[in-house]
Amino acid sequence: MDVVTDLAHGGRWTSLWHGGREWLWWREDTGRDGVAPGDTFVDAGGLEECVPTVRGTPDHGDAWSRAWTREGAGARVRCERFTLSREFSATADGDGVHADYVLSAEPGFRFLWAAHALLDLSEQAVVGARRGAPTRLFPEAAPLVDRPWPDGAPWLEGTWPAPLGLRLDRFGPDDGTAAGAVVAGGRCCVHDAGDRLSFAVEADGQPVSVALWRNLGGFPAGRPYRSTGVEPMLGRVFDLADAGPDDAARVGASGEVRWRLTVRAGCDCP
Repeated sequence: MDVVTDLAHGGRWTSLWHGGREWLWWREDTGRDGVAPGDTFVDAGGLEECVPTVRGTPDHGDAWSRAWTREGAGARVRCERFTLSREFSATADGDGVHADYVLSAEPGFRFLWAAHALLDLSEQAVVGARRGAPTRLFPEAAPLVDRPWPDGAPWLEGTWPAPLGLRLDRFGPDDGTAAGAVVAGGRCCVHDAGDRLSFAVEADGQPVSVALWRNLGGFPAGRPYRSTGVEPMLGRVFDLADAGPDDAARVGASGEVRWRLTVRAGCDCP
């Protein structure tokens, strides 16, 4: 499995290649070259490192809009309140890659992290996760569920694979809708046209989950396009401002949080 990254533009993964297939979706957007910290997110596809939030402020976090620097075998980005380091290694069987992360900050610092992977998937693609896992749906999904959305509710909760009756394990054809969800647990896999890709995130003492972004031509308003995201996370919400006591990662007395993301060919469904 081969990974290519663009350190000058947020450390973004620009290619995830295995077995003659490119898994990452991308799109042309020249606005990425001129971004600065605090700018509205410019979606170029690939896999973005979203930290310390995904939605909210700053939009898609503070790392995507900064240049990373190579340090030894890895790379690092320094933001106002934290530093994030990342180093890749091959899995023992050669069919996958480990990405090991270290976030350094003052003890007590709370954050979300998402490997915001937008995948190049067909309409037949299927996502596997633990059946019955608690799953949070977010407000853009309100028109798709058969119940009123309480005013001001940041999410409604159901269970995988069909929270509140909305089937999420299949992306399907474009239908003009968009839905975001967060599934408890740090493992999932994607099946598409006979190919398999699995994700696993491990972090001792921190909440882990997998976010889904099923945009079937429903976002953004005015110029919608299709983008399908499978995003291993630390945390359980999209916006750090909405995080309850157990919904975000927290830096302990050591001043560091360490975690590992493993991406591999084949199925590793729970």
